[in-house]
Amino acid sequence: MTLSRMQRLGEWGLKTMRRCRTFLIIGAVVIAATIVYALVFGNFIHEAKMLFPLPWFQLSMVDLYLGFLLFGCWILYREDSRITAICWIILLLILGNIVACTYAIIAMMRSHGNWTHFWLGDRMSDLTN
Repeated sequence: MTLSRMQRLGEWGLKTMRRCRTFLIIGAVVIAATIVYALVFGNFIHEAKMLFPLPWFQLSMVDLYLGFLLFGCWILYREDSRITAICWIILLLILGNIVACTYAIIAMMRSHGNWTHFWLGDRMSDLTN
């Protein structure tokens, strides 16, 4: 691969990562605003009594937590410290996708435009060994 091709790929990686990071920041802000709205105007106990018996709500919960499990596996894989990974996963299970957005934003910032580093994190060194 030529040097100019590698530079173009690096620039493309940075541009797409910036777009994804912007999307994730917007997502985190929307989720945070929705949480505030629900806390101010909602009644969790009353509304939960109505929602939990509904099959589509149950399906939504199973789908949501399976997604958390998948995201948690990625965190567990890419983090070098098991304690750090477990803390992130616990926060994900308690606070939801605002944590997923935050984790992905931090991973993007630490990867400096390198998508392989974004996906593999601390495991990236395993590629060279």
